[in-house]
Amino acid sequence: MVEDLRKFNPPFIDVTSHSSTPEPYTNGKKVLKRKRPGTISICGIIQNRFNIDTVAHLICNGFTKEETEDALIELSFLGIQNIIAISGDGNPKKIVDDGKTINPNSLHLVKQIKDLSKGKYLNEISNSSSIDMCIGVGCYPENHFFSNDFDKEINLLKQKIDLGATYAVTQMCFDNKKYFSFVDKCRKENITIPIIPGIKILDKPRQIESLPRMFNINLPSELEKEASENIQHIREIGTRWAIKQSEELINAGVPVIHYYLMNDTSCMLDILHHLHK
Repeated sequence: MVEDLRKFNPPFIDVTSHSSTPEPYTNGKKVLKRKRPGTISICGIIQNRFNIDTVAHLICNGFTKEETEDALIELSFLGIQNIIAISGDGNPKKIVDDGKTINPNSLHLVKQIKDLSKGKYLNEISNSSSIDMCIGVGCYPENHFFSNDFDKEINLLKQKIDLGATYAVTQMCFDNKKYFSFVDKCRKENITIPIIPGIKILDKPRQIESLPRMFNINLPSELEKEASENIQHIREIGTRWAIKQSEELINAGVPVIHYYLMNDTSCMLDILHHLHK
């Protein structure tokens, strides 16, 4: 997968992380179990074997402050200096092992990451070294799943920037007008950091219903109608739509485009071949 993308010289590849899941324990208590490990090792392989900058996702949900600190130390050892700090998927999971602490939201997570750049660890360490990370955060042109207050979300983005975030990546968005409108509102609020648009390629019939439900987004009626009426050609339809979005964004001078891939590069490669003609 990475080898296929490498020839197009991607400026970075980011690697997601997933929340731990609370499961019953023998004494009746619930404990967190992480089912999909590997974020740090995958980042290390991509950056050091393929020489492509990687961006590791760090999340709040089901992830303790102690785990966050350990992850940042390991990433630093691997030479990885880029982070996206987000709340994580699903409802906030407050269950943690005894003696552990959590970041209740991404504001606290950004602060913890920035504190390490000042050599401030959870427990005081003599002669501690700083860990300086470039911090990205999420933003939402169509509102966050747990909030419909657009002004509040923009204010939260400003707070994250004040704490140390240097760029933002949007939730997947199928309508460039919403991205441009969001960026315009941010600029009017004196938010000047790069805001990277996120694109997801519609490539499976179930996504017509699942993506809006799971990510609080809307599919443009034109795309939804064509895809629903031509299910057997949904990959071609989704790819064409993503190409059209990409061309418009590039012509508008966006800094870079972030594509959400789910372990399948076939449609992405079609897009890249088209854009590199």
